[in-house]
Amino acid sequence: METKQDKKSKKEQPEVEDASKVMQDEPKVLPEMEQKDLEIAQLKEQLESAQSEIASLKDQMLRDRADSDNFRKRVIRDKDDAVKYANSNLIKDLLQPLDDFDRAISAAESAQDFTKIHDGVVMVNSQLYRMLERNWGLSKIEALGKEFNPEEHEACMVVDDESLDVETVLEEFSVGYKLHGRVIRPSKVKVGKPNI
Repeated sequence: METKQDKKSKKEQPEVEDASKVMQDEPKVLPEMEQKDLEIAQLKEQLESAQSEIASLKDQMLRDRADSDNFRKRVIRDKDDAVKYANSNLIKDLLQPLDDFDRAISAAESAQDFTKIHDGVVMVNSQLYRMLERNWGLSKIEALGKEFNPEEHEACMVVDDESLDVETVLEEFSVGYKLHGRVIRPSKVKVGKPNI
């Protein structure tokens, strides 16, 4: 029969075995736990680094977008200014002939001499045309006596003329102009058409 001690020793043995099992498993569990903690710490660092990089990239993107918007606004403003003030040099060049017109009118009014008005207007007209030709590339289209050219002349009248070999400009109603070689206003002319 088992005594109390035998029972007691049997009960203690499994406990000792369990304790030894725990002791044997504990070194495995602890490094696994430490490894998991280390992985968690590394993942947290990676997460913080990624979040920091995202914040930096977002900030850079916002700055780039603001720079782009500012550049676009500046280009629009510069374009508007360029269009608004594109003719400022032409206007400056026209101021002198306008001043000369004023002087011619004042001189004619005080002297009551219409020949002075005529001379003043002729002078200002030639000065104005020279300035536009020299500074702005304006040129008159020669039409009278030339062969009719539909790119430079606008026929307002056509008459038959047996003495002509080709369609020829007989009369000029208004002068045509070119700007840097491009027709900006054709000459309005009377054209003589040969009988064929």
